[in-house]
Amino acid sequence: MTSVLFTNIGELTTNDSTLGDQSVLGLIHDAALVIEGGRVVWLGERNSAPVADEAVDVGGAAVIPGFVDSHSHLVFAGDRAEEFAARVEGRPYSAGGIRTTVSATRAATDEALSANVARLVNEMTRQGTTTVEIKSGYGLSVADESRSLAIARQFTDETTFLGAHVVAPEFADDAAGYVELVTGPMLEAAAPHARWVDVFCEQGAFDADQARAVLRAGKAAGLQPRVHANQLGPGPGVQVGCEMGAAAADHCTHLSAGDIDALSSAGVVATLLPIVEFSTRSPYPDACALLAAGVTVALASDCNPGSCYSSSMPLCIALAVREMRMTPAEAMWSATAGGAAALRRDDVGHLGVGAKADFVVLAAPSYVHLAYRPGVPLIASVYAQGCVVA
Repeated sequence: MTSVLFTNIGELTTNDSTLGDQSVLGLIHDAALVIEGGRVVWLGERNSAPVADEAVDVGGAAVIPGFVDSHSHLVFAGDRAEEFAARVEGRPYSAGGIRTTVSATRAATDEALSANVARLVNEMTRQGTTTVEIKSGYGLSVADESRSLAIARQFTDETTFLGAHVVAPEFADDAAGYVELVTGPMLEAAAPHARWVDVFCEQGAFDADQARAVLRAGKAAGLQPRVHANQLGPGPGVQVGCEMGAAAADHCTHLSAGDIDALSSAGVVATLLPIVEFSTRSPYPDACALLAAGVTVALASDCNPGSCYSSSMPLCIALAVREMRMTPAEAMWSATAGGAAALRRDDVGHLGVGAKADFVVLAAPSYVHLAYRPGVPLIASVYAQGCVVA
């Protein structure tokens, strides 16, 4: 196998506090790393670098781990630009808009859906995302949920069954019947294509008992649980997620002290989605309270056609720093190692010996510029398993 030395790295973010400056980011200055077989085999100060078969000089730029976007909804058709325009004119967001996308998605061909996912994944890659989770949830029928996940699996192993996004329109007067469908035939058809099971535990979607039933059935089918929780208002979602052993509770916009304590005690990752708040003019989550309580925080895009049609992890970082009062280091860690924790992955989200060689070369001398220069395209090149992908 060919080894490649990446050298003249002005600032290397490793996310290993035992390395470099021993901060949470484990920064190494004037650094280098060696890649072989798609993995990191050495990293450290440049003047100690071993000989390799090939060398790439990054010219003093900063290098960071590839972003891990642990929450997205990419399998859909159409858009909801009109809904967005109405919302910013004063109409509040509600979960009901999801049904508009369900209708368009059901009518779309497999080829059209796959092309749209490919477009969005490429868009994410160009912005530094090297690992992405993709949910179903815009089919809401046995056939459409199964095909959505089969399409998503073409692009990532991190696929999530979200048949419990909202109650399907044909079950509008029979929520219990829809939960039976989700936990029965729909789950059976979807499970072969999914790693995770998710539920939107929110007023207007599914209550606590329904959410427990969905997650319990998913676990019995071999899927790992996660939950949409406490987005639109206070509610039981976080507590249900903690009770059911969820890897992550996502949104966490409206939290009580008890919710924060539960997340901390259960070791459930709080995945914050700041572009949703930006797009819906909603309050931002209290990231500082979560961090102070020792909760692991992840940042993710929640790219979807309704509440957040953006795939930009750099924008997540900038908003987390500006609006949620996270430090640049906290936001950087949460967008990489935090996302990996939300997916229970130890091979991505950091750069260390044995890790996948997924990293980003910035057109900047430091990761801080991602928050310092919001809206500026600072992703110079993106590597996945040591190969240039953008």
